[in-house]
Amino acid sequence: MFSRLIKSAQVLALLCLTLLTTVLTTAHAETPPAPVTAAEIDEPLYKPFIERYILDELKQLRQDQQAMRTELVDKVAEARLDASDRAVRYTTDTINNIFFIITGAASILVLLGWRSLREVRETIKEQVESQVSKVTQEYETRLNELERKLRIRSEEIISAQENISQTNQMHSLWMRAGLESNLHEQISIYDQILEINPNDVEALTYKADSLLDLGEARWALSLADQAVEHDNEYALAYWQRACAKTAIGQEDAAILDLETAIELSPALKDEVAGEDAFEALHDMPAFQVLTGDAEAAA
Repeated sequence: MFSRLIKSAQVLALLCLTLLTTVLTTAHAETPPAPVTAAEIDEPLYKPFIERYILDELKQLRQDQQAMRTELVDKVAEARLDASDRAVRYTTDTINNIFFIITGAASILVLLGWRSLREVRETIKEQVESQVSKVTQEYETRLNELERKLRIRSEEIISAQENISQTNQMHSLWMRAGLESNLHEQISIYDQILEINPNDVEALTYKADSLLDLGEARWALSLADQAVEHDNEYALAYWQRACAKTAIGQEDAAILDLETAIELSPALKDEVAGEDAFEALHDMPAFQVLTGDAEAAA
């Protein structure tokens, strides 16, 4: 149909162009034709077949356009009808599916037994309370554990701070003891150290040494015994006890402690001969063996 309309339009355009050319040619002639009377006309001034053809083509063109419009309207109406039909069918299927679901749910409720809204509410309330209680207990346990760890950590920090403070204080006291020349002041400083740490073996040993210098041999021996009890691997404790035993006349026992001290710390062997506290042991063969004086021992 569209090709036919195009063909008719082309023919009509060609005829209009021919008529326009003829009219323009006649209008621009150099010499206007002389008036013609009716008696002189031999042929008609127009061609009725051409005009009839043009009119027929215009009529056919209008009819084709009307037919095309009618066909287009029919197709649009058919498309709208099809869309409406699909929408109605989709709605119907949806409603049917909803009714099927409702029917199935009702059947399940009938089979499993209907529970009242009150029972459902109580069940939901119990479940919620159970979950809340469980979560609360879990968080309470976590908080208690966190609190316990924080308390332990705080105690450790406080203990560390106290240890640091005690260490600094003891370091200061040891510095004072090393600079102090008065024996009584030295003993007082060692007492302060022992107040901080009663099991300080070095403080017991050095206090015993100061007491020996003051002539308190038995007191010094008691402190040396405590030092050995606290640390039996500390060589100076045996050395100091040997000095105290020598001062109170227990030479054999002093020799044994001296041997133990040298065994634990061989460097002490070089200081045995120069120690004034062992002057009473110089004539003993065992002491001479310790000092390496083999000829005197023989």
